[in-house]
Amino acid sequence: MSAATPSRQAPPSVPPPFTVLFRDNRFVVIDKPPGLPVHPGRHGGPSVEDWFTHLSRHRNGPWLAHRLDQDTSGCLVIALRKQALVAAQACFAAGQAHKTYWATVQGVPTGTSGVVDTPLARVEQGRQWSMRPAPTGGQNARTRWRVLGQGRDAVGHAVSWLELRLETGRTHQARAHCALLGCPILGDSRYGARAEGALYLMSRSIFLPLDIPVHATAMPPEHMRRLMAQAGWTLPPDNVEKEAARCSPTH
Repeated sequence: MSAATPSRQAPPSVPPPFTVLFRDNRFVVIDKPPGLPVHPGRHGGPSVEDWFTHLSRHRNGPWLAHRLDQDTSGCLVIALRKQALVAAQACFAAGQAHKTYWATVQGVPTGTSGVVDTPLARVEQGRQWSMRPAPTGGQNARTRWRVLGQGRDAVGHAVSWLELRLETGRTHQARAHCALLGCPILGDSRYGARAEGALYLMSRSIFLPLDIPVHATAMPPEHMRRLMAQAGWTLPPDNVEKEAARCSPTH
């Protein structure tokens, strides 16, 4: 697993657009908002890395320990030191990291829980690409899922609230596996959703079983909360611990 070179550019003058869910002298876990990429894009615009100097002024770091898609919100682990990065990456590579996602999907899956164990491979389709089932030559991909709620959206379409536990970490794994259930994630037209828009997918929690464990939990972004309320679902209490200071740097 590769890691981005630490960004040493001058910090932006605006406050970071994320809050901190967990911090010690090794790691920070942030609540990444939807729409914010983790890396700078070819066409400019803000990214998580722009605010690295708000997290640490040390020359050795910070480093992204893993990735989230631009439109996926929630828990993102950032290593503050190279030694911590190596430990986190070994944890991810060994399949020891516990990654839980929440998704709001079209329709209702068959059953209330199950496992999607289907290898995936990247397929080019004109100017767009996607991850598709590949029984031979694909990367192993395994997702455990269970239904947390069922209801209807504002126009009466059936929707379901799924918990997804990713046992592997393939690109677009949650999105591709929900599509294989026949229930694409809302807003994900690349994988068969009715309409393109905000993606109803978040990294709900992450746990790294290191010598000193790392654990963080995020609440859904506003667009997901609105739909959950429309569907009549009750969210757990908003007891996620967040730092009072949004991002005071570690030296």
